[in-house]
Amino acid sequence: MRVAGGTPTAPQLRDMFRCFVTDAAPVAPRELVVSARFEDVPNAADLETTLTYTEHSVTIPEARMQVLRTPSGFRLHGPGELLTSTLPLIDALMVAGGAATFHAATIDYRGRGVALPAAGGTGKTSTIAKFMRLDGAAFMGDDWAFLSEEGQLLGFAKPMFIKPHHRAIYPHLFEGPRKPMVPVSLSRPVGHLTTIVHPFIARYPRAAAFSRRWSPEHRMTTPEKALPGKTISTAAPLTLAVYLERYAGSATRVVERSREWMASRMVGNFHIEMPGHSQGLVTALGATSVLPLDEYFSRKAAVIRSALDGVPTYLMQVPAAMSPDEASDSIVAHVRELLGEEG
Repeated sequence: MRVAGGTPTAPQLRDMFRCFVTDAAPVAPRELVVSARFEDVPNAADLETTLTYTEHSVTIPEARMQVLRTPSGFRLHGPGELLTSTLPLIDALMVAGGAATFHAATIDYRGRGVALPAAGGTGKTSTIAKFMRLDGAAFMGDDWAFLSEEGQLLGFAKPMFIKPHHRAIYPHLFEGPRKPMVPVSLSRPVGHLTTIVHPFIARYPRAAAFSRRWSPEHRMTTPEKALPGKTISTAAPLTLAVYLERYAGSATRVVERSREWMASRMVGNFHIEMPGHSQGLVTALGATSVLPLDEYFSRKAAVIRSALDGVPTYLMQVPAAMSPDEASDSIVAHVRELLGEEG
């Protein structure tokens, strides 16, 4: 990724991709170039009043955003916060290079990569904290990660979002003077409200940055601060994949699934867990064939299936009635059992 100097969204991109930041000139066969100013695209067609497009470009006026596909990747333009626009474009470039982005907690446990894909609110961030208490565990990510078709799990140590219900699990992050946070009972409604207003705030990068840092629903921090003294791993061979979900049952249960099932869930989960603006961008790119969806999704599924070849894959259902503390303890115990360890 190359970001032009002075681009309003540059600080947000630097924060989110801080673990990859370099001042060196990147040398790669695929790239995403980000800048503020739109390019002139002659002879563009209209899709109702929603967007204009050509064979290689999409401009969405309401979102103040433009994407152009190039032989080497994409160019992304706009004066607003483009953070959510980069996510699907990065994934498309990763897929073209034989890797895939997915939504999961990821751990390097004694040299073995463990992927725990799940929907938001399932307990990924809590589970990470519990794993980090074990000898030989290293942090890879609690939200997004990458997986190569050769089966290499690649970490993404992005900022972590700590919520009110994490107080018992990350107590040191709640000590001393801190910004106020809503009670646990209001965390979900405030989160829904934030999701609704985000597309409007994202038009203004400074307001979006302020909202992200000062929203009462969460606290943004680095993995180094959340997990002091713990190792951060960038890569490990994938050894186990367990899809986590909450369900209405009374006990945690584990069911073996096929790699085809897991690949399908990982592709779908990534898409639905992207912000609505990201999903809309994927739809726009697909509707105009700038990024044909049949090719993109089938290729991504193929990459993940290849990565899962020979890897045990399971569905773990955890009772919805369990607190985050209880659920994370149960998840860690069952994952260790699947790895052949005693509790």
